[in-house]
Amino acid sequence: MKGEISNSMRQSKLFTKTRREAPKDEISKNAELLIRAGFIHKEMAGVYDFLPLGLLVIEKIKNIVREEMDKIGGQEIQMSSLQRKELWERTDRWSDKNVDVWFKSKLNSGGEVGFGWSHEEPITDMMKNYIGSYRDLPIYPYQFQSKLRNELRAKSGIMRGREFLMKDMYSYTTDEKSHQEFYDSVIEAYHRIFEKLGIGDITYLTLASGGAFTQFSHEFQTITESGEDVIYLEREKKIAVNKEVLNDEVLKKEGIERGNLEEVKAAEVGNIFDFKDIKSKELGLYFKDEKGEEKPVHLGSYGIGITRIMGTIAEIFSDDKGLVWPKNISPFDVHLISVGAEKSEAVKTAVDKLYDNLNSKGLTVLYDDRDLRPGEKFADSDLIGIPTRFIISEKTLEQGKIEVKDRETGKVEMLEEEDAVSILGK
Repeated sequence: MKGEISNSMRQSKLFTKTRREAPKDEISKNAELLIRAGFIHKEMAGVYDFLPLGLLVIEKIKNIVREEMDKIGGQEIQMSSLQRKELWERTDRWSDKNVDVWFKSKLNSGGEVGFGWSHEEPITDMMKNYIGSYRDLPIYPYQFQSKLRNELRAKSGIMRGREFLMKDMYSYTTDEKSHQEFYDSVIEAYHRIFEKLGIGDITYLTLASGGAFTQFSHEFQTITESGEDVIYLEREKKIAVNKEVLNDEVLKKEGIERGNLEEVKAAEVGNIFDFKDIKSKELGLYFKDEKGEEKPVHLGSYGIGITRIMGTIAEIFSDDKGLVWPKNISPFDVHLISVGAEKSEAVKTAVDKLYDNLNSKGLTVLYDDRDLRPGEKFADSDLIGIPTRFIISEKTLEQGKIEVKDRETGKVEMLEEEDAVSILGK
């Protein structure tokens, strides 16, 4: 399986440590919590490293996205971040006036190179090697790639980084009709992805500006007070309009009554663009149709911000104690905590046995085997935010049960092992 998630870990072996306080220069809630809990490390404003716990979450998000992209015919690739100046000059997107987020550098051998903020130009140029006939189409390549954008503002933690991980897919089709069919299938796939990530009910398909891409685009916006966008919801139709394009013409086209709109703040977690045949004409990507006539290929572009989603979820699914991960993307299925194992051989034996049993069932476990006071372990567990906590102590041994705590609700139960495992859904 691609992107296989590693199994379990003893917390005493985890090199990261939790922190009581976040860095003083960090103002975003998501970064504060993720740094304190040991998921990320801040290199500089807008640039973060992903540590073992953070990488587990990233890989789970990627696997959810990957599964849905493969379902609709996607083929995964990996492209270079280094980009040729001449390609972007041909589409008039090399100029800092037209695209103001470039990172650029001079090559020792002469000339300039750009660091990828998007990949429409290089992947379209690459496709000239593989598309010649209508029989070669459609093609739907995608990748998970670090994008580099010279953002003026980088104060929202991993929700707006100068370096961030994105899933970007590109569709190459013969005409507008086949493009629209695939475009609609991506919309449905994105809805399934956000549902699996636990944010489906607060994420809206949103009409927006295309920015440096196209005149208009569709965004997927997740409602959150920490978001940088203002959108107007039509809850009944489950669609929205970004404030930047809200006008009577757009409302009429979308069949929306202004009086039904609700203003909210939101974070953009995905976007889709229709480039039509413009890029292909600019870069020389043509195919021969059934009659042997040469025609330009139709291009669509589809992004999901992987690290941005992680930050958005950290903002939404958290409380005054720490993170509260949705089960599908929690770094581990269960947080196993021993209480008194350093003093009781019976407790140590029981918790070690449970750890092995959980592993044998294919469950992933973070086992807190550290020699710390129970209160410290519980505080760390709250901060890290694994949704289910198993506790073994002398008290639980006396009852022959496991103390099970739900991180979100705070509900505590004493359960037999079989019943406790059933809560984990595996």
